[in-house]
Amino acid sequence: MSFPITRMRRLRKSAGIRKMLQTNHVLPENLIYPVFVTMGKNKKNPIPSMPGIYQFSLDLVREEIEKVVKAGIQAVILFGIPASKDAQGTGAYSSEGIIQQAVYVIKQEFPELVVITDVCLCEYTDHGHCGVVKDGIILNDPTLELLAQTALSHVQAGADIVAPSDMMDGRVGAIRQALDKAGFSETAIMAYSAKYASAFYGPFRDAAGSAPQFGDRKTYQMDTKASWQQALLETALDVEEGADMVMVKPALAYLDIISRVKEEFLCPVVSYNVSGEYAMIKAAAEKGWLDEKQTVLEMMTGLKRAGSDLIITYHALDVAKWLKEENF
Repeated sequence: MSFPITRMRRLRKSAGIRKMLQTNHVLPENLIYPVFVTMGKNKKNPIPSMPGIYQFSLDLVREEIEKVVKAGIQAVILFGIPASKDAQGTGAYSSEGIIQQAVYVIKQEFPELVVITDVCLCEYTDHGHCGVVKDGIILNDPTLELLAQTALSHVQAGADIVAPSDMMDGRVGAIRQALDKAGFSETAIMAYSAKYASAFYGPFRDAAGSAPQFGDRKTYQMDTKASWQQALLETALDVEEGADMVMVKPALAYLDIISRVKEEFLCPVVSYNVSGEYAMIKAAAEKGWLDEKQTVLEMMTGLKRAGSDLIITYHALDVAKWLKEENF
């Protein structure tokens, strides 16, 4: 197994040979496209830190969803920007909330599209945290009931999958119990299982208006320097409580975690290619420092190779187009 008997370049001699030996393929149906919806009419608000991404009012979101369907992408994940906020995040679980309305509108027009909803309170609370706050402390157990109400209201509006992103202990079990009790035992839960308190979320907080008004989220999101064993424990707990899919977030700095989760668990593994990762590539491409198309396609391939069954990415529409162009 040494040179000159073994020459690895023999397996790279031509495009045909290289293509025969490719084992990591990204398909449009592997992608999930995040969509931001907001109250009001005739709104398509650009997000400065995320070029090409917008907040859409309900009357304009149809056009964006139509692009998703035509691209061959099977699923979207929805994030809502409410008209007002309060300490309890009541807009998250109101039957007239922005997500509830958006789900109904989208499913009426595109019934075959898989609609996933982000289940959290941070976009709806005036303090910007993902749970109930008392005396500056984010309370775990009182938050669970509100998260369960939120998930149930999304499913009642027509959501196919709910995705709790808050990182409160026990929230998957609380949601599973609430859905089962209401007759929605067939609705899947996609848990943000290994979600880190990352610096890569900055642009998203601009997009969703969800920056915390005091402190940070390090008491509930995972420490970026935590052991990989902690990520597996978080994931195991979610699976035991009823998660049908598990997620690692962010993606690029946690490829090792994606790989370990994939090796350990039999359920589908989702990676979230987050806003900061998107913004970095967009900024470098704008400067001419990177070829955006080739960089993004290489990144998507890396996420698949690490073990991602599904990839949530703001690049999804472009990736789907490029894959068709190149038969990648």
